[in-house]
Amino acid sequence: MAISKALIALMVLSLLVLDLAQAGQTNQVTSSTLPGTTPGKHMDCGGACAGRCSLSSRPNLCKRACGTCCAKCQCVPPGTSGNLEACSCYATMTTRDKKRKCP
Repeated sequence: MAISKALIALMVLSLLVLDLAQAGQTNQVTSSTLPGTTPGKHMDCGGACAGRCSLSSRPNLCKRACGTCCAKCQCVPPGTSGNLEACSCYATMTTRDKKRKCP
C-alpha cells in the first residue's frame, strides 16, 4: 500500500515537472520577439533607415538610432517622419529620459 502511494506521488510529481518544463520552453519562444514586431521577418535596416533619415539635419545620428530600433523591432515606419502607427514597437521605444528613441 505504501509503495502504491509513493508511486502515485512520484507520477504526479513527474507530470508537474514536465508541465513546468514545457511552459518554460513555450514562454522562452514567445518572449524572444518584442510586441509590435514581425516574428521571423528580417529586413534591410540599412536601406530602410537611409530612407527614413534622408531629410534629417543629423543623418549619421539618425541612422545610428534608427538602426538600433530596427534591429530590435525588425520594422521601420514608412516616410521620413511620422507614421509611427505602422510599427508600434518602434514608436514605443524610449531613452532613459523617457524621450522617444527612434527617429
